[in-house]
Amino acid sequence: MWRSLRFFLLLLVLLAAAEPSAAATCPLNLTYVSTFPWDDTSCLPATANQTGCCLTLLSLFGIGLAQRLHDTGRFRLPDVSTAAACLVDLQSNLSAAPLSLPSSLVSTCFPLPGRFVNTCAGIFTRGDWTAKLGNSTALDAACDGDLTNLQRCDSCLKAGFDVTSRLTRIDGNDSNATPCFYLTILYAAGVANQYGPQDPRAAMCVLGLALSSTSPPDHKSRSSHSAAIYASVAAVLALALLSCSIGLFVWRVSRKQKKRSDSAVSERSSRSYPRPNTGSICFDIKELDKATASFSQQNLIGRGGFGVVYRGTLSDGSSVAVKKVLEPDLDDGDEEFHNEVEIISHLRHRNLVPLRGCCIREDMEEGKQLYLIYDYMPNGSLDDHIFGTSKDAHGNPGRRRPPLTWPQRKNIILDVAKGLVYLHHGVKPAIYHRDIKPTNILLDGEMRARVADFGLARRSREGQSHLTTRVAGTHGYLAPEYALYGQLTEKSDVYSFGVLVLEIMSGRRALDTSPESNLVLITDWAWTMIKTGRAEEVLDEALTRTDEDGRSSPKGIMERFVLVGVLCAHVMVALRPTILEAVKMLEGDIDVTDIPDRPLPLARGSVFGDGNTSSASPALSGPCLNTGDMLR
Repeated sequence: MWRSLRFFLLLLVLLAAAEPSAAATCPLNLTYVSTFPWDDTSCLPATANQTGCCLTLLSLFGIGLAQRLHDTGRFRLPDVSTAAACLVDLQSNLSAAPLSLPSSLVSTCFPLPGRFVNTCAGIFTRGDWTAKLGNSTALDAACDGDLTNLQRCDSCLKAGFDVTSRLTRIDGNDSNATPCFYLTILYAAGVANQYGPQDPRAAMCVLGLALSSTSPPDHKSRSSHSAAIYASVAAVLALALLSCSIGLFVWRVSRKQKKRSDSAVSERSSRSYPRPNTGSICFDIKELDKATASFSQQNLIGRGGFGVVYRGTLSDGSSVAVKKVLEPDLDDGDEEFHNEVEIISHLRHRNLVPLRGCCIREDMEEGKQLYLIYDYMPNGSLDDHIFGTSKDAHGNPGRRRPPLTWPQRKNIILDVAKGLVYLHHGVKPAIYHRDIKPTNILLDGEMRARVADFGLARRSREGQSHLTTRVAGTHGYLAPEYALYGQLTEKSDVYSFGVLVLEIMSGRRALDTSPESNLVLITDWAWTMIKTGRAEEVLDEALTRTDEDGRSSPKGIMERFVLVGVLCAHVMVALRPTILEAVKMLEGDIDVTDIPDRPLPLARGSVFGDGNTSSASPALSGPCLNTGDMLR
């Protein structure tokens, strides 16, 4: 403890010597804060909405960063001290008349200014940008001009995602997609647009900044549409600007000190043993190595964003799936992880994949390695049966699997729903999965579905939604309020479940990324089919054919499942059923409620740590969505 304290004090002294806070000045001219017609409603004490206010202030501050790029050609602030000085100036402008906003706004929204100095692909100046991307990019043409036109604004954002993808490839690190997108929007607002970032027409579209009610009527009308559609841009900026600062670095160092002290706990994994009074087992890495033939490629049965999975046979003859977690985050210590495994291993339900235990291995070269051991599911994942092919003994693709029958699809949907009912209502506090998708639905020997991979699950605080700064999940399945604001509720899982239902019933993927599709979400497509009286066209062709005996599947029931899927995947939380209500609708115990209109689609999603994007079809029309409505 004293060593950590001495290290902390020494680091502060060194930082103070290297970067005297008194010498740091902000190179941004933030006087526009009091004159720009931005909507400060969410930051007013009487109507305070912390999430909405912070997103607004991030967009507002982005104007200054983009203007500096326009004036000096520099993308980033030089150091953390300068970033902190700019935040002080921002608060001063917010607190001064005529705004007179609370003095704690900036410290609450921006506790960690380190991300203001981060960059991507080694780009620090416009010269670097040109050297990496050439004299002209898609942004230069698409983001010029008056962006209050929704079609032009849509084209600008699409170009932004294209350029972000290029930057991410140049950077070579998919997890750096957020800083890459940060550079992209600064360039779009500060360089590409002829009016510049301090013009509402650019800030409204590129930075997603809503205008105040005192702005001209035509601007007000357009801004409500654009702010709704492009709120994701502000959310991405929030992700880019919040997070690591030097304080976080100090915290990380102190946690690493604690991790060393936890080494005695991990030594217990040198042999397999049951944890007393729990349902989990701490496995010996030697037993897992033997069970999987040294984790051979022949036993590799799956690979995803969070780990690789091997089939193994334990000494007692039982088959297991051993998941090696990639980049495990064990900052809370080994014992905390063991406790999480204990919680999950106690969950027992017909539609959940049983977790047997875990293993933590210390490796001199690779560091700490984490393994989770599950019961083996012989029929693989749902993804294999909907979209994939069979595999031979060596994991090579074989013939295409036969399509799932209607009874199989019906059972799988109901099995997943009942598994979620148990997680949401059968345990206290509730557990939200956060990553419901076909690869996380496994099929046992009877082709019954079991929900798997609780590595992302988080226990909720009873009676509250869970607000998190670490959004985890898969694009195409993420509920809008979770992707944009980090608000996690049981209905976030309901949204993902709705997408899954539509995939099962249609045989189409959640996110169509083919060039001819121009990025279309299955939810938008299915909703359009239903609203135009063509619900039958959502059904997989295999479901509409008669079988060898001349029998056909019950079209009315299948269309009811489609309607429930669309209802569950509505963008507004309040219009989704609970998972209990969804089960009753699926089973015909209650009528499916009328399918409500969908608000204007939410941009083309947002960019997260893995560099993927989600999308909505720009062709749809409907009532405008106030971004706050997604949270209600």
